[in-house]
Amino acid sequence: MVHQITVIGSGFGALSTVRELRKRDAQADITLIAPRAELHYLPGIIWMPCGLRRREQLIVPLDNFFARMRVKHVAGEVTGLREGGRLVASTAGEVRNDALVIASGGRFIRKLPGIEHAITPCEGIAAAEKIRDRLKAMTGGTIAIGFGANPNEPSAVRGGPMFEFLFCIDEQLRREGRRDKFELVFFNPSKEPGNRLGPKAVKHLLDEMTRRGIRTHLGHKMQRFEADKVVTEGGEFAADLILFMPGMTGNVWFDQTDLARSPGGLLKADAQCRVEGSQQVYVVGDSGSFPGPDWMPKQAHMADLQAAAAAENLLGGLNGQTSKATFKVELICIIDAIDHGTVVFRNEKRQVILPSSRLFHWVKRGFEGAYLRKYR
Repeated sequence: MVHQITVIGSGFGALSTVRELRKRDAQADITLIAPRAELHYLPGIIWMPCGLRRREQLIVPLDNFFARMRVKHVAGEVTGLREGGRLVASTAGEVRNDALVIASGGRFIRKLPGIEHAITPCEGIAAAEKIRDRLKAMTGGTIAIGFGANPNEPSAVRGGPMFEFLFCIDEQLRREGRRDKFELVFFNPSKEPGNRLGPKAVKHLLDEMTRRGIRTHLGHKMQRFEADKVVTEGGEFAADLILFMPGMTGNVWFDQTDLARSPGGLLKADAQCRVEGSQQVYVVGDSGSFPGPDWMPKQAHMADLQAAAAAENLLGGLNGQTSKATFKVELICIIDAIDHGTVVFRNEKRQVILPSSRLFHWVKRGFEGAYLRKYR
């Protein structure tokens, strides 16, 4: 029997799910629903302001990948589910399935008053281009960089890229010989920003900010942004350019389903990536709230690990088997600063930091090339 499987999304989690499914089942009928047949490689946007990356280098057309994987692409946006997930409603019509994987990513919480005055980098390539153009036009001033969280979902935060934007912009201004005309301020509601990376990493990051002459404004709840300032409960400071990453929650269309939700609005998953209370509905990546340590990262590496578990369990369920594949929890990242980077690794047994090196910058670039070759 040929099984009909639907995957929602075209990011890291969705594409990894496609590869894992096809590796295990050569005959399955796989349909992927996403607005465009493109992968936007957002980790590379940290290098756009300095010119190391351009838009066309970070957008990978997926037509060849879909052809190789024998995937049908439905170009549309999902609007809801019916029949317990067996029918996906989209702007391109309805898609029926025997099993469903939701990997449509998260949504940034844009509720902070005045957030329109800030640029949210990970909203996409256009945001990084805006940062690049704003920096080029500035002759001096204060650049404020920070991130927030979802108070009901500790893991739904993207802090790593903001540290990279901070250090890359500092390095860029130094290279351009105009760092002395700018003040850089890093702000965060926590006194230990990036604590999911581990205590060693937090100390390293704060020490690096001190070494680079970056001012910090930590431990104060955010109140609002204005066109030229950041306002917190612990005071305010002027800002000519504000980069801010809010916490994440679930997609709007989740509200049009009966799927189990976490307190933070994500899809509530079990250790096998099944959406709790659902039959043959799985979640991978930023869309899900998974059991595990509170430092569980939201990054492509975790989405890849979850995709393998979801594919194993989904196909086992379709074949009448009881599959109990789980995923390990580990954090691996290279915090880059244009030509050198620091490695941070964490799992449930240890934390490792490898000091800044040019080698790690090239490792990060090499990983990007190897990762994208899977889809080109």
